[in-house]
Amino acid sequence: MLKIGLTGGVASGKSTACTVFSQLGIAVIDADEIARDLVEIGKPCYLNIIDIFGTEFLSKNQQLDRSKLRQLIFSDHVAKQKLEAILHPSIRQELIERSQKVKSAYCILAVPLLIETNMDAAIDRILMIDITEKNQLARLCERDHLAPKLANCMIHQQSSRLQLLAMADDVISNNTGIQKLENSIRLLHETYLEIAD
Repeated sequence: MLKIGLTGGVASGKSTACTVFSQLGIAVIDADEIARDLVEIGKPCYLNIIDIFGTEFLSKNQQLDRSKLRQLIFSDHVAKQKLEAILHPSIRQELIERSQKVKSAYCILAVPLLIETNMDAAIDRILMIDITEKNQLARLCERDHLAPKLANCMIHQQSSRLQLLAMADDVISNNTGIQKLENSIRLLHETYLEIAD
């Protein structure tokens, strides 16, 4: 099974790319979705997070207050490392297990923190959705209704654009609209089908 690791900075267009691959009949396994599943009420990761960070990170309905937790980890490096130590091994394990059950010609593993989680060792190729930092900042502020300062902080907490470009086998630019992105993905899809074959 050919495993393509899809990555890129926050708000670069990874979700849109995943949707296009899905429409082409390709299985997409999303690390963010897995992370949400892992922190559902009562699950081991949820309990570990409460144990380490305390009940003040719960909302009224006892679910994790993800935005409060996000603000903490983007302002406190130690807290970020603690959270990653809880989540990353479980996310990695789940990505690998799910990819082994896939029936499509190849599969996409959508992993925003591909380098940070050492997932590059478990995949065959890296596809980066690339965007200029200026466009990234504008999209992130608009999408998540964030102040530029927090958005900037989020961007710089991840692997840099240059680090990702250096590791990527394939790069699709997403600076000129969704139609261009879709066309680029369709072309790459044909290449991946050939490689998988």
